[in-house]
Amino acid sequence: MNSVEQYKQNKHPLDVIEDVKEYAEKGLSFEEIEERAGGGEWERLKWAGMYSHGVQDGYFMMRTKVPGGKLTPEQAEVVGEVADEYATAPEKYGGEHQNEHWGDAYLDITTRQDTQSHWIEVEDVPEIWEKYEEVGLTTIQGCGDSARNVLGCPAAGLDDHECFDAQPVIDAVSEYFTENREYANLPRKYKMTITGCREDCAQSQINDVGLTPARKEIETDGAGQSTEEIYGFHAKVGGGLSDGPRMASPLDVFVRPEDAVEFCRAVAQTFKEIGDRNNRGVCRMRYLVEQLGPETFEEAIRDRCEVDLRSRGTDLTEGYKGDHVGVHEQKQDGLNYVGFNVITGRMGGEEFAEVARAAKQYGTEDASIRLATDQNFLITHIPDENLDDLLAEDFAQEYKPDPGPFERGAVGCTGSEFCNYGIIETKKRVKRWARELDERIDTPDDLEVVRMHMSGCSASCAQPQIADIGFRGETVKMTGESESDAPQSPEAENEESDMVEGMDFGLGGALGSDNEFLDWVETAVPADAVIPALEELFAAFAREHEEGERFYEWCRRTDNERLRRVMQGADAPVAKGVAGDD
Repeated sequence: MNSVEQYKQNKHPLDVIEDVKEYAEKGLSFEEIEERAGGGEWERLKWAGMYSHGVQDGYFMMRTKVPGGKLTPEQAEVVGEVADEYATAPEKYGGEHQNEHWGDAYLDITTRQDTQSHWIEVEDVPEIWEKYEEVGLTTIQGCGDSARNVLGCPAAGLDDHECFDAQPVIDAVSEYFTENREYANLPRKYKMTITGCREDCAQSQINDVGLTPARKEIETDGAGQSTEEIYGFHAKVGGGLSDGPRMASPLDVFVRPEDAVEFCRAVAQTFKEIGDRNNRGVCRMRYLVEQLGPETFEEAIRDRCEVDLRSRGTDLTEGYKGDHVGVHEQKQDGLNYVGFNVITGRMGGEEFAEVARAAKQYGTEDASIRLATDQNFLITHIPDENLDDLLAEDFAQEYKPDPGPFERGAVGCTGSEFCNYGIIETKKRVKRWARELDERIDTPDDLEVVRMHMSGCSASCAQPQIADIGFRGETVKMTGESESDAPQSPEAENEESDMVEGMDFGLGGALGSDNEFLDWVETAVPADAVIPALEELFAAFAREHEEGERFYEWCRRTDNERLRRVMQGADAPVAKGVAGDD
C-alpha cells in the first residue's frame, strides 16, 4: 500500500474538517500542524478543499465547488468578497504588487467550474466556511480522492439546443457525494459530468463518468402494445487526460434522470471495490476500464446498481460547442445571456463581486452567474433593454464578450507560481501571449477561436491534449554560441549552458464528433521560441487552409515532420537534447 493510501486508512480524510477548526482556533503553524498530525495531514487537508502552496510556506490554495458552474448572484458576491478579503499576499511575497497583471486578492475560475483562491491562512478558514454556509457553498471535497465538482453545461436551462435541463440532476448527485463518508475515500479522484445539452460542452469524453442526453422508447402496458418516449442519459466511462490520456468508452445503458444518483453511486462502488490502491500512478478509472474492457466494467456496474438499467436508446449529442463567449438569446422570450472572456480564468475578487452586483442590477430575479470549463463566466437572464448597460460596465471592457481568437481560446493552469508540480509559470505567460498573438497574427475571418492551452506540468489541468495548440511545461538546456568550431570539454560546455523554461508543443486536438488528442509535435521548445514558431505556422495555415477549415484540422492533414520544419523556420533559440538532459 502506498503512503498516501496509508494516510487515508489511518484516519478518515473527512475528519480533517474538525481538525482545521481546531488549528484555526489555536493558531497553529505548519510545523505545529505536522508535529500534531504527521505528514499525511497535507493529503487529508485536500478533502477540506485546501492545498498547501509549497514554496510559500504557511499558506493554502482553497477551492470552492460550484456544481454545474451555477452560482446565484448572492453566492458569486460572497466568493468575490472572500477573495478580496482573505486571498491577499503578505509583504514578504510582494503584497499588492505580487503580480504585475492581477495585483492582489484575485481568484481563478478553473476548467472544472470551480473557483480557487490563494494566500489563504488556516486561521481564516472557519470564517470563510461560515460565510459560504450562509449562501449554500462549500469547499469540502473540492480536492482529494473523492467525487470532485460535478460538471455541466453552463447554459443549462437557457438554450433551445438542450433536450432538458440537467442542473437538478447535477445538484442531486453533488449533494449525495458531498460529505458522504462511504464514498469519500476512493482509490483516486472521481470526476463526473452530466448534461442535457446536445453540444457536449461539459466534456463527457474526458471524464471518469459522462452522462449525455438520450431518448428511448419504452413500453407502458407490459405487452408492447403501448409505448412512450422518455428522455434520459447515455453513459460514457473511463475518460481522462494527464500522462495516459483516454477518450471515454460508451456503455450500453440508458439512465433515467431519477436513477442518475444511483448509477453514479454504483460506478463509485465499482471503483472503490476493484480500483488499485497500491500503485497511484495507474490508479485512475480510465486504467481500470482499459484493463477490464468496457463490457466487463459495465457488468460490474450493473451488479452493484440497485435500479434496472435499460439498454441504449437514441443518442442526442450532436457535437462539441467548446465555449459560450458572446451575446446569446435565451429560449425565454426577451432574455439573453452573455459569455464574458477571462484569459486563464483569473480576475480580481472585487471584480467578481461587481459581476454579481451587475447580475442583480440588470438581470431578472432568475439571473445567475455560470462558470464554464474554458475558465470564462456567463451572466444570465438579461432583458433586451438592459443589455447595452451591462456591456458598458467596466468589467465588460476587460473581460469582453468579443475577444480575438487567441484570447478567446486561451486556457492556463495554476503553474509554478503556486502549484507544487508546476515546472513553468503559466498564467502571466498565457495572458501576455494571447494578446500579443492577436496583435501579430492575422487569422482568417472565419476562424473565431484558436484554443491554446498551457499546463505547467504533465498533469494536464489546462487540458492541452484537446486544444488546437497545447503546451506542457518542461525545462530546457540552452547552448551558448562558441566562436570556435573546435570541440569543447564537457566542463566548458556546461559553463555555457543554461536551463530555461520551455515546453512540449502539441498540435491538432479537439473534442466532439471529430475527437482526437493532439500530437506532441515538438518537445522541449524554449519559451522564447514559441511565438515565432506560431507565426510561421499560421502563415503556412493562411496560405494552405481550405475554406472553413479549422486550425486543428489543417494540423491533422499536415504531417508532423512538415509541421516541425515550418516551426523551425522561425528565428528561435537552440535547445540542446531533450528536457532534463545532463
